[in-house]
Amino acid sequence: MTHGRFITLEGGEGAGKSTLLSGLEHWLRAQGVAVSRTREPGGTTLGEALRSLLLDPAQAGISAEAELLLMFAARAELVRKLIQPALAAGRWVLSDRYTDASYAYQGGGRGQPVARIRALEQWAALDLKPDHTLLLDLPVAAGRARAAGRDHPDRIEREDDAFFERVRGVYRARAAAEPQRFSLIDANAAPDVVLAAAQAALRPLFAIRA
Repeated sequence: MTHGRFITLEGGEGAGKSTLLSGLEHWLRAQGVAVSRTREPGGTTLGEALRSLLLDPAQAGISAEAELLLMFAARAELVRKLIQPALAAGRWVLSDRYTDASYAYQGGGRGQPVARIRALEQWAALDLKPDHTLLLDLPVAAGRARAAGRDHPDRIEREDDAFFERVRGVYRARAAAEPQRFSLIDANAAPDVVLAAAQAALRPLFAIRA
């Protein structure tokens, strides 16, 4: 049994992660790849309950520390209950966000120390890292314009532009620091162009599946 591959999609609000995730899932299945799709926070019964809590606008006053810990509580469950078993069974896992999001949102956005996030990554997430990360990069104004069409913005979507500029800055810095793991994709491009760029980034993984 070959070991699966863990692929994560990252990016700010309105970057088009959901559209790309669906396209990649369809493409991988067409290649005969077994795929498990998930999202963060979420993906498990506990994770989805925590997602509802974390994104609820009624929780606007939650502390940055509580937000970080709840994110990693959901992630701890996801790693153990879904990601690790799927990879061990030879499946590819596609996740809408993962630990890089905590560095960007809770670190860059909320100001939580990198060392604190790193310690949680090692402990709660078992230091499990993606095989490849697709970063959908989009100027904040463009992303917010796309997201403006949503009926009910969640707690995080309601943050100001400065928050999302910090998020984007951390994402880009992480991509620059780990060019072997990240593919930076222009999310301003048409969806089919974005999908083609993502497919090109993932094709090398087929050669090392064993």
